[in-house]
Amino acid sequence: MNLSNMIANLILDMLEDEGQTEIQRNELAQQVGCVPSQINYVISSRFTPEHGYIVESRRGGGGYIRITRASYDNNDASLMHVINNIGNELDDKTCRAHICNLNYQEIIDSHDAKLMLAAVSESSLKQVAPAQRDKVRAAIFKQLLLAEM
Repeated sequence: MNLSNMIANLILDMLEDEGQTEIQRNELAQQVGCVPSQINYVISSRFTPEHGYIVESRRGGGGYIRITRASYDNNDASLMHVINNIGNELDDKTCRAHICNLNYQEIIDSHDAKLMLAAVSESSLKQVAPAQRDKVRAAIFKQLLLAEM
């Protein structure tokens, strides 16, 4: 297991019980045996809003990084939130992260997630000019989410 995966798994374990954790970057880096910037990298790449996390940080002595797993109360409101935050373009990786997060939060079921992943995949859009794929993907994904409502 590479270092980034190990750090991510440690943070996921901390989130398991309450859905929220506060970490001290330097302490975690020391525990894992890496530099603090590696902790930053993992948090900024794997614990993003697209992946269903809210990250807050406080700098200085006694500073912390608080990571919270976003929870959704109302499925339609959650879907509208995602739709409103997509914008006019959506790359493949971010789109897949949205779909996986919606499935993880049980806002969409596994069957619908698989259909969505297929509809917005690079292979489905291979007939579209590469410069237009992210725009087409965003439009398709928005329509799929609206159909879920």
